[in-house]
Amino acid sequence: MIGCADTRPSSAGWCGKEPRKMKVIVQIPCYNEAETLVPTIRDIPREIAGVDEVEVLVIDDGSTDNTVEVARECGVEHIVRLPGNRGLATAFKAGIEACLERGADIIVNTDGDNQYCGADIPRLIEPVLRNEAGMVIGARPIEAIEHFSFLKKRLQRLGSWLIRSVSGTDVPDATSGFRAYNRDVACRINVVSRFSYTHETIIQAGNCGIPIASVPVRVNEKLRESRLSRNMMAYIFSSTIVIARIYAMYKSIQVFTLIACCFLLSGAAVGARFLVFYAMGQGGGHVQSLILCALLVMIGIQALIAGLLGDLIACSRRLTEEGLYYLRKHTADSASHISPDADTSA
Repeated sequence: MIGCADTRPSSAGWCGKEPRKMKVIVQIPCYNEAETLVPTIRDIPREIAGVDEVEVLVIDDGSTDNTVEVARECGVEHIVRLPGNRGLATAFKAGIEACLERGADIIVNTDGDNQYCGADIPRLIEPVLRNEAGMVIGARPIEAIEHFSFLKKRLQRLGSWLIRSVSGTDVPDATSGFRAYNRDVACRINVVSRFSYTHETIIQAGNCGIPIASVPVRVNEKLRESRLSRNMMAYIFSSTIVIARIYAMYKSIQVFTLIACCFLLSGAAVGARFLVFYAMGQGGGHVQSLILCALLVMIGIQALIAGLLGDLIACSRRLTEEGLYYLRKHTADSASHISPDADTSA
């Protein structure tokens, strides 16, 4: 099972090998971030206590401006270019894969709009360095952020509560993209959504027994509007779909059993109503209730079958995820400190 794995980083080597340097790679998914990328990279500390190397990796998600040129001018060590705009979740996944291939022990994810304070990276990775967590999420001071409207603040709180409920975790800021992962957890991440990775990775970690920590972080002044969705309603709709989909992936029995119970109980109530009228000698006028009862019971039984099938599929998926984990871990553990070509395509 995923939750039984050792999720701790180690600067003393892997599988009994000689001690190796502790490397942190800060990945920045970017789409047309030429105007905000410079302060984002500039604020990343290059010396951190307990870390031997700090490198920066920029994922260019099909930018049409000079984001790549700006990244090169800023001296980033690695650039991954995607063929066209693939979305934040795809850029995040490409960055994780690239960081593992380059031998990262800890991967830090931040946004290219300079939303998060780069100086807080040492604070963010501290629980990982102390082997207290495999995944750390930076908690923003939501109520103190001036450019967040009252509605957005309330929705942020509601969304985080919902994620905590379905994931069984205690994450105060579920939508924060300022995160740190150790190598083992990064090897286990499987993002299937094309919208965003934030909610999905928390639900996955919670259901896989991965230890998660949260630390308070600071935010910078707003430099641009969010591009994740067209408006607030579109974001809420997309997030709800992602949450429901991922929860159903990991809790198919619970989800479909609840649906089945709703239909079965409704069918039983309608059937009981028919029996009451039948006992009173008025059953002939309520045949529709009997038909509806049969229909509801049939739907309930089908939902139960769907839950069983979903659970069998989940078992197969867990085996596939284990295979992917060992493949990624082998690649990451074999990676040398000599990075591949700085400009690659994914």
